[in-house]
Amino acid sequence: MRLILGSGSPRRKEILAGMGIIPDAIVAADIDETPKKGELPRPYCERVTRSKLDALPSDPDDIVLVADTTVALGRRILGKPKDAAQAAEFLLMLSGRRHTVITSVALRRGAQHWARTQVTAVKMKRVSDVELNEYLASEEWQGKAGGYAIQGRGGAFIPWIQGSYTGVMGLPAMETAQLLRAAGLRWNT
Repeated sequence: MRLILGSGSPRRKEILAGMGIIPDAIVAADIDETPKKGELPRPYCERVTRSKLDALPSDPDDIVLVADTTVALGRRILGKPKDAAQAAEFLLMLSGRRHTVITSVALRRGAQHWARTQVTAVKMKRVSDVELNEYLASEEWQGKAGGYAIQGRGGAFIPWIQGSYTGVMGLPAMETAQLLRAAGLRWNT
């Protein structure tokens, strides 16, 4: 049995390592992550996760683990910003407000599938112009849903969360551990 992490995210690999789990292989799924017209954030996140799982080939005894993280402001999906201007737009929308971070996790072993979705409420403080410009200059926003990383400099903007910190990072540890155990993976914790 091999564990295949279907993600190029260093954060997901770090979260697994923190749980004492080292994947046997890391292969990022190449899929279209464009939201469909009128698609709501949670169904979008779950659809993208399923698409990632379906896109990765594996042997029958392999466990394939994939995840997707979506930042939602109400019904609006804030994906990975395409440039600094869009990152600024996202951060200004989130500034001083609560939003939701949705992370969907899915596993496959042979013909069996397991999935969980974790939803965390996050409050972002009002971000000043100076803070915004310094954050944009750091380029940490690149490749981050909603344009920020809670585990990095962006954490200075977050006074409060209700839910899973690791879920906001990109892989909810508790839910992932439960799914991996259900799929038959054993490791020392």
